[in-house]
Amino acid sequence: MSFSDPEKNDSQNHRLYNPYQDLQIPVQKLYQLPTQPEFLFHEESLRQRRSWGENLTYYTGCGYLAGACSGAAKGFVDATRASEQGDTLKLRVNRVLNTSGLAGRQWGNRCGVVCLMYAGLESGLYAVRDADDIFNSLAAGLATGALYKAASGPRAAAVAGAIGGLVVGCTVGAKHALKRYIPV
Repeated sequence: MSFSDPEKNDSQNHRLYNPYQDLQIPVQKLYQLPTQPEFLFHEESLRQRRSWGENLTYYTGCGYLAGACSGAAKGFVDATRASEQGDTLKLRVNRVLNTSGLAGRQWGNRCGVVCLMYAGLESGLYAVRDADDIFNSLAAGLATGALYKAASGPRAAAVAGAIGGLVVGCTVGAKHALKRYIPV
Protein backbone atom coordinates (compact mmCIF):
# COMPACT_ATOMS: atom_id res chain seq x y z
CA MET A 1 0.00 0.00 0.00
CA SER A 2 1.42 3.36 -0.96
CA PHE A 3 0.79 6.66 0.74
CA SER A 4 0.90 9.90 -1.20
CA ASP A 5 3.60 12.40 -0.36
CA PRO A 6 1.97 15.51 1.18
CA GLU A 7 4.66 17.78 -0.29
CA LYS A 8 3.95 16.61 -3.83
CA ASN A 9 1.42 18.80 -5.65
CA ASP A 10 -0.83 16.24 -7.30
CA SER A 11 -3.61 18.29 -8.89
CA GLN A 12 -5.91 15.31 -9.35
CA ASN A 13 -5.94 14.21 -5.71
CA HIS A 14 -5.48 17.53 -3.91
CA ARG A 15 -6.74 21.07 -4.06
CA LEU A 16 -5.09 24.17 -2.69
CA TYR A 17 -6.91 25.94 0.14
CA ASN A 18 -6.25 29.45 1.42
CA PRO A 19 -7.97 30.03 4.77
CA TYR A 20 -7.31 33.78 4.52
CA GLN A 21 -8.93 34.39 1.13
CA ASP A 22 -11.96 36.25 2.53
CA LEU A 23 -9.90 38.47 4.84
CA GLN A 24 -8.02 40.29 2.06
CA ILE A 25 -4.70 39.22 3.61
CA PRO A 26 -1.80 38.29 1.34
CA VAL A 27 -1.24 34.56 1.03
CA GLN A 28 0.60 33.28 4.07
CA LYS A 29 0.34 29.55 3.50
CA LEU A 30 -1.66 27.37 1.13
CA TYR A 31 -2.85 23.99 2.35
CA GLN A 32 -3.25 20.93 0.18
CA LEU A 33 -6.57 19.26 0.95
CA PRO A 34 -7.53 15.87 -0.51
CA THR A 35 -10.43 15.74 -2.93
CA GLN A 36 -11.05 12.02 -2.47
CA PRO A 37 -12.35 10.40 0.73
CA GLU A 38 -9.61 9.08 2.99
CA PHE A 39 -9.62 5.47 4.12
CA LEU A 40 -7.40 3.67 6.56
CA PHE A 41 -7.40 0.43 4.55
CA HIS A 42 -7.50 -0.04 0.79
CA GLU A 43 -10.42 -2.50 1.07
CA GLU A 44 -12.62 0.24 2.53
CA SER A 45 -12.13 2.39 -0.55
CA LEU A 46 -13.39 -0.42 -2.79
CA ARG A 47 -16.66 -0.80 -0.88
CA GLN A 48 -19.54 0.94 -2.63
CA ARG A 49 -22.21 0.16 -0.04
CA ARG A 50 -23.33 1.64 3.26
CA SER A 51 -22.90 -0.47 6.39
CA TRP A 52 -25.98 -2.12 7.88
CA GLY A 53 -26.22 0.51 10.61
CA GLU A 54 -26.02 3.35 8.10
CA ASN A 55 -28.55 1.51 5.95
CA LEU A 56 -31.02 1.18 8.85
CA THR A 57 -30.64 4.82 9.82
CA TYR A 58 -30.89 6.13 6.27
CA TYR A 59 -33.95 4.14 5.19
CA THR A 60 -35.80 4.61 8.48
CA GLY A 61 -35.18 8.35 8.53
CA CYS A 62 -36.15 8.83 4.90
CA GLY A 63 -39.24 6.68 5.35
CA TYR A 64 -40.36 8.53 8.46
CA LEU A 65 -39.80 11.92 6.82
CA ALA A 66 -41.70 10.95 3.66
CA GLY A 67 -44.56 9.45 5.67
CA ALA A 68 -44.78 12.40 8.04
CA CYS A 69 -44.86 14.92 5.18
CA SER A 70 -47.45 12.90 3.25
CA GLY A 71 -49.60 12.41 6.35
CA ALA A 72 -49.40 16.08 7.25
CA ALA A 73 -50.47 17.03 3.72
CA LYS A 74 -53.42 14.63 3.90
CA GLY A 75 -54.34 15.95 7.33
CA PHE A 76 -54.23 19.50 6.00
CA VAL A 77 -56.56 18.61 3.13
CA ASP A 78 -58.95 16.76 5.45
CA ALA A 79 -59.01 19.64 7.94
CA THR A 80 -59.69 22.27 5.30
CA ARG A 81 -62.55 20.19 3.90
CA ALA A 82 -64.05 19.71 7.37
CA SER A 83 -64.17 23.42 8.18
CA GLU A 84 -67.67 24.70 8.86
CA GLN A 85 -69.29 28.01 7.98
CA GLY A 86 -69.32 29.57 11.46
CA ASP A 87 -65.77 28.60 12.54
CA THR A 88 -63.41 31.33 13.64
CA LEU A 89 -59.91 31.61 12.18
CA LYS A 90 -58.40 30.40 15.45
CA LEU A 91 -60.60 27.30 15.43
CA ARG A 92 -59.75 26.54 11.78
CA VAL A 93 -56.01 26.88 12.42
CA ASN A 94 -56.30 24.63 15.48
CA ARG A 95 -58.20 22.00 13.48
CA VAL A 96 -55.57 22.08 10.69
CA LEU A 97 -52.67 21.76 13.13
CA ASN A 98 -54.26 18.95 15.13
CA THR A 99 -55.35 16.95 12.08
CA SER A 100 -52.04 17.45 10.27
CA GLY A 101 -50.03 16.50 13.35
CA LEU A 102 -52.06 13.36 14.02
CA ALA A 103 -51.98 12.10 10.44
CA GLY A 104 -48.31 13.04 10.06
CA ARG A 105 -47.30 11.04 13.15
CA GLN A 106 -49.36 8.02 12.14
CA TRP A 107 -48.11 7.90 8.55
CA GLY A 108 -44.55 8.69 9.59
CA ASN A 109 -44.47 5.86 12.13
CA ARG A 110 -45.93 3.37 9.66
CA CYS A 111 -43.52 4.29 6.88
CA GLY A 112 -40.59 4.35 9.31
CA VAL A 113 -41.37 0.83 10.53
CA VAL A 114 -41.76 -0.50 6.99
CA CYS A 115 -38.44 1.04 5.96
CA LEU A 116 -36.75 -0.28 9.11
CA MET A 117 -37.94 -3.80 8.28
CA TYR A 118 -36.83 -3.42 4.66
CA ALA A 119 -33.37 -2.16 5.60
CA GLY A 120 -32.86 -4.95 8.11
CA LEU A 121 -33.95 -7.65 5.68
CA GLU A 122 -31.93 -6.22 2.80
CA SER A 123 -28.79 -5.94 4.93
CA GLY A 124 -29.35 -9.46 6.25
CA LEU A 125 -29.70 -10.86 2.74
CA TYR A 126 -26.52 -9.07 1.73
CA ALA A 127 -24.69 -10.62 4.70
CA VAL A 128 -26.02 -14.12 3.94
CA ARG A 129 -25.57 -14.07 0.15
CA ASP A 130 -22.45 -11.85 0.09
CA ALA A 131 -23.75 -10.29 -3.11
CA ASP A 132 -25.12 -6.82 -3.68
CA ASP A 133 -27.66 -7.18 -6.49
CA ILE A 134 -31.28 -6.60 -7.39
CA PHE A 135 -32.41 -9.91 -5.93
CA ASN A 136 -31.60 -8.79 -2.39
CA SER A 137 -33.76 -5.70 -2.83
CA LEU A 138 -36.65 -7.58 -4.41
CA ALA A 139 -36.63 -10.35 -1.81
CA ALA A 140 -36.45 -7.78 0.99
CA GLY A 141 -39.40 -5.88 -0.52
CA LEU A 142 -41.48 -9.05 -0.81
CA ALA A 143 -40.63 -10.15 2.72
CA THR A 144 -41.25 -6.69 4.18
CA GLY A 145 -44.73 -6.45 2.72
CA ALA A 146 -45.59 -9.98 3.83
CA LEU A 147 -44.26 -9.47 7.36
CA TYR A 148 -45.94 -6.10 7.77
CA LYS A 149 -49.38 -7.55 7.03
CA ALA A 150 -48.80 -11.05 8.45
CA ALA A 151 -51.18 -10.46 11.36
CA SER A 152 -54.04 -9.71 8.94
CA GLY A 153 -53.98 -13.20 7.49
CA PRO A 154 -52.20 -15.07 4.70
CA ARG A 155 -54.13 -13.45 1.86
CA ALA A 156 -53.39 -9.90 3.07
CA ALA A 157 -49.76 -10.86 3.64
CA ALA A 158 -49.45 -12.24 0.10
CA VAL A 159 -51.01 -9.11 -1.41
CA ALA A 160 -48.81 -6.82 0.69
CA GLY A 161 -45.75 -8.89 -0.23
CA ALA A 162 -46.58 -8.55 -3.92
CA ILE A 163 -47.08 -4.80 -3.51
CA GLY A 164 -43.77 -4.52 -1.63
CA GLY A 165 -41.93 -6.42 -4.34
CA LEU A 166 -43.57 -4.31 -7.04
CA VAL A 167 -42.68 -1.04 -5.32
CA VAL A 168 -39.06 -2.10 -4.84
CA GLY A 169 -38.86 -3.39 -8.41
CA CYS A 170 -40.15 -0.08 -9.79
CA THR A 171 -37.78 1.86 -7.55
CA VAL A 172 -34.74 -0.18 -8.57
CA GLY A 173 -35.74 0.03 -12.24
CA ALA A 174 -36.15 3.80 -12.02
CA LYS A 175 -32.79 4.12 -10.27
CA HIS A 176 -31.02 2.15 -13.01
CA ALA A 177 -32.82 4.12 -15.74
CA LEU A 178 -31.76 7.40 -14.14
CA LYS A 179 -28.16 6.23 -13.88
CA ARG A 180 -28.14 5.10 -17.49
CA TYR A 181 -29.91 7.98 -19.21
CA ILE A 182 -29.05 10.95 -16.99
CA PRO A 183 -25.30 11.37 -16.54
CA VAL A 184 -24.24 12.91 -13.27
